[in-house]
Amino acid sequence: MTKKQRAKIIIEELEKIYPEVPIPLNHDSPFQLLVAVALSAQTTDKKVNEIAPKLFEVAGDAFKMNLLEIDEIKYLIKQIGLSNKKAKNLKKLSELLIERHKGEVPQTFEELEALPGIGHKTASVVMSQSFGVPAFPVDTHIHRLLKRWKISEGKNVVQVEEDAKRIFPKKLWNKLHLQIIFYGREYSPARGKGEKDFLTKMLFDK
Repeated sequence: MTKKQRAKIIIEELEKIYPEVPIPLNHDSPFQLLVAVALSAQTTDKKVNEIAPKLFEVAGDAFKMNLLEIDEIKYLIKQIGLSNKKAKNLKKLSELLIERHKGEVPQTFEELEALPGIGHKTASVVMSQSFGVPAFPVDTHIHRLLKRWKISEGKNVVQVEEDAKRIFPKKLWNKLHLQIIFYGREYSPARGKGEKDFLTKMLFDK
């Protein structure tokens, strides 16, 4: 079976299981999504969703976030890993959004990735989910599954993203990357034994 044939099966099967895919991180604005994704590094989405409401109640936009001291931000996110570094980044990020973008989240990869604590993956999530720009953010689930499904032999997320964009139709990127994440969490967790991973069996038992 070729990569294209496997990709077709992956798309069809994931669409059956996840015809609708909610964005895993709760938010009410591009700024809140940007903050939530930045907080999610080395932390679960579940934990971010637990602490984010209190943070956004106090600092739901760049102007309000910028009014807080770093220690105040850190206190609000203290349950999240790397809270000290993330608090500093959120403070500086908010300052720069106000200085450069009138408090709004920019809508280009370059401007987003110029913000502290914002890498390509975070920028890709915001561009795809807030602004509808085709992107394929690669997290640990996607990296692992696309290698398991032999869609990519990439050794890092950059190579895996390039392979994913080559093999999957551009119009599907924004939804498909979420479908793969949901599949990974439900059917093929990293520490699982793979008993529920029917899609891998389907791809390689033919």
